[in-house]
Amino acid sequence: MLRGVRMKKRPFVWAAVFLLAVMVLFVAVVLVVGKGRGATRLLAGGDKIAVVEVLGPIVTARDTIDKLDEFAEDRKVRAIVIRIDSPGGSVGPSQEIHDAVKRIGKKKPVYVSMGSVAASGGYYIAVAADKIFANPGTLTGSIGVIMEFTNVMKLMNKIGLKSRVIKSGVHKDIGSPMREMTAEEKKLLQELIDDVYGQFVGAVSAGRHLPEKRVRALADGRIYTGRQAKELGLIDELGGLHATIAAVAKRVGISGKPEVVYPEKPRGALIDYFVEKSLSHLQQLTTMDNGAAVQLMWRPTEN
Repeated sequence: MLRGVRMKKRPFVWAAVFLLAVMVLFVAVVLVVGKGRGATRLLAGGDKIAVVEVLGPIVTARDTIDKLDEFAEDRKVRAIVIRIDSPGGSVGPSQEIHDAVKRIGKKKPVYVSMGSVAASGGYYIAVAADKIFANPGTLTGSIGVIMEFTNVMKLMNKIGLKSRVIKSGVHKDIGSPMREMTAEEKKLLQELIDDVYGQFVGAVSAGRHLPEKRVRALADGRIYTGRQAKELGLIDELGGLHATIAAVAKRVGISGKPEVVYPEKPRGALIDYFVEKSLSHLQQLTTMDNGAAVQLMWRPTEN
């Protein structure tokens, strides 16, 4: 009786114990699931096919390149499949990953498997691979460059706010939302966009072995389905991830069902992993919303 009274007087203690138990169970489940792929890699003893994923907006290249390099140096990994499910992103990281794929492709075969979307910067990465697979309904292409600016000058005037700018050069505040863009500024930015666009077209032309004139005819920013892309020569085969793995396994002489490995999950503190991923996701959202950045990005038009 006395014990029951004490329990009733400490509801917060028992609630804390219950929450702690739930958290421990959750962590255990995450660790088991998270290590599943890593365990496959550790236990597999024969030749392997590695899968590296490029998911969401492309903001940074370091993590993806590190994974590619790790598998490139692993003698048991015979080939690499890059699974792309991305609408594109920043120019620099897209180009860095593209160049890494070309470099690694000299050591071992690199195939690309496109998911629901592999457009713009995602497609830029893909053209460096030996072969590209896509589902019939995959959205790809969007070969082009975009730079957007928002002008809030009229709104600022309505609420009575003014901006004062002190700058070191006439073009230092180019693209400012506080004033109209001059004809000279538009010309400068268009030249910048045209230069990056030319680099994109050149990469597609070289990677897909298509004449540059032919690529430019296709590269007006439009997207294509996987089926359309195959007919146009922008991809090689129709098929999902499993078909891509089977094809590259056959190429390197692996008979039967190949052993597939993924990059190992971080072994540090679980909370650190979640915090890092959350911050990375926040950075992606804020960077992609910054229209002033030059982007290889497909964005559906909002009416």
